[in-house]
Amino acid sequence: MLRVFCGPRGGYGNELGVVRDGSVLPGPEERQEFAAKLGFSETVFVDDPERGVIDIYTPTTRLPFAGHPCVGAAWLLDVPELVTPAGVVGARQDGEFCWIEARAEWVPPRTLRQYATAAEVDELPLPPKGEWIYAWAWLDEPAGRIRARAFPGRDDGIDEDEATGAAALLLTDRLGRALNITQGTGSQILTAPQPEGWTEVGGRVYLER
Repeated sequence: MLRVFCGPRGGYGNELGVVRDGSVLPGPEERQEFAAKLGFSETVFVDDPERGVIDIYTPTTRLPFAGHPCVGAAWLLDVPELVTPAGVVGARQDGEFCWIEARAEWVPPRTLRQYATAAEVDELPLPPKGEWIYAWAWLDEPAGRIRARAFPGRDDGIDEDEATGAAALLLTDRLGRALNITQGTGSQILTAPQPEGWTEVGGRVYLER
């Protein structure tokens, strides 16, 4: 189990389950059942550690791409790229941060909802199920600092996601600038637009157990 997008002092971050030998659960039904049993927002199955081939599941569905699973898997496997159903994800280590490079069109639909102040985002109640909402506000617009919370809207027990790289990627693509995002209770996500429609997403990763 990893924590991905941890804060500056190593706390917070979104939990991620990683099955390092995906061959022990080769079928999609088995993987879905195991991901539901673990109950993390996402679980990664590694099908080829040398080539970085991975398969990502929420408790209820398979995902072609997801941000914090890719950052966590890239850190754990220490590979230059990951192979996902959505496409090949670039990966690199840079000091305390692990970065991936992906495309906004790989991200499933999300509602990016801007609020006037960070306090409004902090005070939001859980929205109704059904709509995936990324609520955000500027903390410091000139510096690119943002406060955000993520509500997946799924009926799987994950009411709020602590840190979501894919939604941060979408927001970066929309705003067209590098961002420093504080999400959830204290997780940190860094992003940066890249040429030709690519976006980098980075954060700290820690091995929990």
